[in-house]
Amino acid sequence: MMGLQPPTKIVCVGRNYVDHATELNNPVPQQPLLFIKPPSAITRLPEIRIPTEYGECHHEMELAVFIGMPLKRATPAQALKAIAGYGVGLDLTLRQIQNELKAQGQPWERAKAFDGSCVLGPMLERIECDVNRPFEIALRVNGELRQQGSSADMIFTIADLLAEISTLFTLVPGDVVLTGTPAGVAALHVGDKLELLLTNAGRQWQWHGQVEAAG
Repeated sequence: MMGLQPPTKIVCVGRNYVDHATELNNPVPQQPLLFIKPPSAITRLPEIRIPTEYGECHHEMELAVFIGMPLKRATPAQALKAIAGYGVGLDLTLRQIQNELKAQGQPWERAKAFDGSCVLGPMLERIECDVNRPFEIALRVNGELRQQGSSADMIFTIADLLAEISTLFTLVPGDVVLTGTPAGVAALHVGDKLELLLTNAGRQWQWHGQVEAAG
């Protein structure tokens, strides 16, 4: 993608918007809640494929940050300089399975890391964006606005997230960080038409996809 190496991992941030934590009756975290999806989870818009045999598969629209330089134990300022670009992503979640795993105190991979669970749009190079202005994301499903959020409303900022992540997992060029989802998550159905929007400094980008059943 845009000259980057293929990602070695996708680092995801849970509950980074207060309204989303509230809608799922989860406590607001005191430090970033992190989990990882493997490269095999990635699909690219417009392809959106969901398993249909495991209960509801929910959309979680997120701002994606693409890493362009190695990051290890970085400061927030160093982390911002390592960003290659921005985009949008869907963290697809098998909600019933996740709830069952949470109740048993087990990891979430079955619900979060399955094939096709990370849907990525194209990367906008950093020079196309104004990093001093908020990034706003929105998701429409069949023309209905489902999710809307701003990086200004994140509990943990992009710079702080990358710095924190880099103390635990070395980020390498091509890696992707999904920065959390705002409220409005809901089930997807085969045939749904999705529109994903990213706005920054008065410019807006749109991408589309249609949900299909995973083969």
